[in-house]
Order: sequence, then structure tokens, then C-alpha cells
Amino acid sequence: MAVVKANAYGHGAVEITRTLIRHGISRVAVASIEEGAQLRHSGITGPIIVLGPLFPEQIADLLAYQLTPVVSDSALLPILAQAAASFPVPYPIHLKVETGMGRLGLSQKELLRLFRDHRFPPTLQLEGLMTHLADADGPSAEKTIEQLSKFQDAIRVVTQAGFRVPLIHAANSAAAVRFPESCFSLVRPGLMLYGYHTLPNAVAAPALKPVLSLQTTVAQLRTVSPGQTISYHGTFQARTTSKIAILPIGYADGVSRHLSNRGYVLVRGRRAPIVGLICMDMMMVDVTAVTEVTVGDEVVLIGRQGSEQITAHEVAQWAGTIPYEVLCAIGPRIPRQYRSD
Repeated sequence: MAVVKANAYGHGAVEITRTLIRHGISRVAVASIEEGAQLRHSGITGPIIVLGPLFPEQIADLLAYQLTPVVSDSALLPILAQAAASFPVPYPIHLKVETGMGRLGLSQKELLRLFRDHRFPPTLQLEGLMTHLADADGPSAEKTIEQLSKFQDAIRVVTQAGFRVPLIHAANSAAAVRFPESCFSLVRPGLMLYGYHTLPNAVAAPALKPVLSLQTTVAQLRTVSPGQTISYHGTFQARTTSKIAILPIGYADGVSRHLSNRGYVLVRGRRAPIVGLICMDMMMVDVTAVTEVTVGDEVVLIGRQGSEQITAHEVAQWAGTIPYEVLCAIGPRIPRQYRSD
């Protein structure tokens, strides 16, 4: 089940989903009703699972778009069951069990009470049972092993109640690689689909290739004198005569302000430092050491240029965050271009 939430981690959910379907992936996951509706409007007809919370006022839209909910609160079951009563067959849902993430999900006691008291509604089909692992990419395996043990207990509760659940899933990208015992009948790769991982160094990682590159162009060049400052509040002051390139991209497009005066871009195959505070719509880089730069030159923020490469993982280190956030932050006003090769 390919995870395409958050606009496919910034890559563009519609095109990514279409590509995954062409490659044999029949089931995708989103975070919200709105994300699922976008895929339906784009002609995606296969199963779409909504991982996020569901509220009663959303049920009509959920059913209208034929989305599969992940139910994390047993109080929602009778409301959902009543709404689905007009369907000719039971409506598929997934149940989420809380095993240690401390977030959404039924507790073990709630799950036991639900199935022991035969309270699962007949107008719903228990298509899936899932949990979410909190530390699959952490340095220790202890937390994940404990969660998987609790999940096995949950599976027993459901199967002993006479339910055959076709889709049992716990593994995210890291767990799919690191914990084979977490790979039940379904796995949920997310970040790994897009060419990145957050596995600890001690774990052998698969050879992944980043899917996305983020590029802009030089909008203007200016020469500044020693002592002249750049951008708001003058946080950068030129020490020597310097050539500064202005780029038409900023934090409104997802370039973190934390990269101000510390990150790099690629210009003509060389690294150029970001100087001054990143603005809403623009940023500046020092291209003094890069020869023959001209207006219109391609600038790479994420990706390869010549023999140099900047990855989302490296950008995340500069910004003090994780590659998930770097990719998801890429804003909607940046056009996506897809290469069929």
C-alpha cells in the first residue's frame, strides 16, 4: 500500500499515484478525505485508504468518494455502520490498534471489549487491521519488538472472535527493511518510495535513488562591496567584493528559513552558499567562486548538477530537521514536471 499523503511527500500525489498504478500498485494511502477526493477527481478508481482521523460530519463524503477509512475510535463504528446500511454489501474499513505510538488507535482493552461483546456492526467489513510503529528507524529494536508483540495479541483477539482479516499491516519503510516480522499481508512504504530512508547506520539500507530534484534559475546578479549587507536585518555582510545571485524561490515555496546563512545550492556544478535571510519569495547565494554565471542559469536546491549532488537528507541536516519535512514542504506554487523515462 503506497503512501501518497502530503501530496506524495511533495512529489505530486496524482502523477505519483498514476505511475505507481502502472507499476502494479493497486492500493494507496492518504491522510484525509480531501486528499482521497483529489485522487478520485483525477480518475483514480482503485482502493484509497484514509489513514487520518475520521469525524462524523465527514462520513457522507467518505462514502460518496468510496474511500476506505481507518477507524481509530470504536465510538465511530455505529455511526459509520448506520450510514453504510444502504450499501448492498458491507462497507470495508480498517481498524487501528494503539500499541505504543501514543497517538490514534483502539487500546487493547477497547479492542477486546469490541470483539468479546460482539459489537462489530454487520454492515461493515473488517478488511484491515493495523498499527503504527513509533521507532522502527531508531537505534534500538526494543520498542518495535514490544509493539509487534502487542499487535500480535490484537490479531489473536480478532481472529479468535471469528474474523478473517485479509489485510494486516504494521510496516512502514524502515520496518519493511529492518523487521521482516512486521511484514504481514501488507506493507506501507512512504519515504522509501521517493528514494530516501532514515535507518540507523548499523542497518544495511537498500540502494535507493531520489526521485525528485528541485530547481530554480538565477533571476539577477549583482556585485556588492566589502561591508555591504544582504537581505533583511543584514545578517550577512560581505567581507570582500562579492557576486550575489538572486533566486526566485523562498520560504513560501518550502525553502526553510533555517537554511539562511548555512545551506548551499548548486550553480554550474559547484556549491554556492546561501547568504542572508531567506525571504518569502526570494533567496540569495554567493557565486563569487563560480565562473561565468549568467542570468537564467539553472540552480539546483535538491538534486544533481555535474558531479555534485545535494540530497534532501543533506538539506535536512543543515535545517535541523528530517528529509520528510524537506520534501513535504515543497509548496504547491512550484510547478512539477514529470519525466516519463
